[in-house]
Amino acid sequence: MHTSMLLDMAADGFGDRPAVTSGPERFTHSYAALAELSGKAAGWLAARHARRVALVDVNSAAVPVLMFGAGLAGIPFAPVNYRLADEQLRAILARCAPCVAVVDDEAASRVADIEEVTVVTRDQFFAELAGTGSAGTGSAGTGSADTAPALDPDDVAILLFTSGTTGQPKAAVLRHRHLTSYILGTVEFMGADSDETALVSVPPYHIAGISAVLSSTFAGRRIVYLPAFSPQDWVAAAQREAVTHAMVVPTMLGRILDVLERDKVSLPALRHLSYGGGRMPVPVIERALELLPNVGFVNAYGLTETSSTIAMLGPDEHRTAMESADPAVRAVLGSVGRPLPGVTVEIRDDDGHPVPAGHSGELWVAGEQVSGEYADRASPPAGGWFCTRDTGYLDQDGFLYLQGRVDDVIVRGGENMSPGEIEDVLTAHPAVGEAAVVGIPDSEWGEKVAAVVVLADDAAATEEELKNWVRGRLRSSKTPALIEFRPALPCNETGKLLRRVIREELAVRAGT
Repeated sequence: MHTSMLLDMAADGFGDRPAVTSGPERFTHSYAALAELSGKAAGWLAARHARRVALVDVNSAAVPVLMFGAGLAGIPFAPVNYRLADEQLRAILARCAPCVAVVDDEAASRVADIEEVTVVTRDQFFAELAGTGSAGTGSAGTGSADTAPALDPDDVAILLFTSGTTGQPKAAVLRHRHLTSYILGTVEFMGADSDETALVSVPPYHIAGISAVLSSTFAGRRIVYLPAFSPQDWVAAAQREAVTHAMVVPTMLGRILDVLERDKVSLPALRHLSYGGGRMPVPVIERALELLPNVGFVNAYGLTETSSTIAMLGPDEHRTAMESADPAVRAVLGSVGRPLPGVTVEIRDDDGHPVPAGHSGELWVAGEQVSGEYADRASPPAGGWFCTRDTGYLDQDGFLYLQGRVDDVIVRGGENMSPGEIEDVLTAHPAVGEAAVVGIPDSEWGEKVAAVVVLADDAAATEEELKNWVRGRLRSSKTPALIEFRPALPCNETGKLLRRVIREELAVRAGT
């Protein structure tokens, strides 16, 4: 199936419903209007003989229009991180060439004069669409039936460049069949009530920003775009727009809760809040469940290379765990739930062999929605299995617990230690708001445990106090040898913790 069919079905089934609200003027397009604009965008791209279309912009209506328009034109859509330094941004656009790049006004001068990259501002793009004739949905958007490209589900739909925190960004390839497999397996067509509104605050170059468009389109839910995240703006938009659904990364959720508590405000319309894109500390989700008791929380674990979510912990599982006095049941809050139907996961040892429940190893995943393909590599993963580079284990009930990235595991004296386990103990201390644990070089043990801690507002704690707290709950070998207090943890623009930066900085402090 091709992603354009999702839009066709929406336009036919509920064309009058509002589809997307964006901009300071809060202009709203219906699904019928979105389909018409996407058809015009396809024709616009075809007239420029574009091989790809890049987007260098904050959240706006240009995201769905270009995503669907590119699909109808038979070319990939490549949203690019506008926060990159000029040199990195230009290098990625050069990799997209030949292409048309739709950009905001601020980015226009930054990306000018790149060979085979035609730069068009967002305002110019919409003005040119407004000046074209009417275009219908489907292949008609690119011209007549004789000249429109064949819509092949195996064509590349999206190119997403990874964050590149450990090297040059890789261009993850998502084909139409990967994305539609995910949507058809997780979303009910026309399943949204007419008043449902999704607040999208993750940037357009994040896989969650892509899946938000596709899932909302298929369900019939209005999208409200927040151009850039701040907790105050998020709460204000959620109140103003009567937001019912939202997705956040863990660092966002903690800051949103701070605003709700500080300003004594509520979100009565909010029904469903999913979180993912990073490890969620158990104390944060416990706090969220207490503060927002009428909200259904969903832990959605996925990766760019898997077209979004592959495992999910649903609202009922959250509530059951939260209300239980049984430590084994309560522990489920620290999981990412069970794999989705149609997705197969295995935990494998260092030799690539599956391990039994309860044993840790590396997470592998397979399924129709799994790509695992990169534009700069020869072929997708062999046998359909993709190595996530995440470590974790499955319990006897099939719940998946993540322990960190393979490169994050601390090896002390031949013992593998999970940073997440130590972070959970630290964040359980009443004075600790956030914590990050890494391994730094040690001449005797190979590595030793070190931590960066962000204290909760108006809280105080000493390094020795926190060491004793960990020592009393875990064995001494897992107690940080070094704890540094900071006002904030270093994260990239999508909220992912930059452990590499912490590791390098703490190693320098320790003189290793």
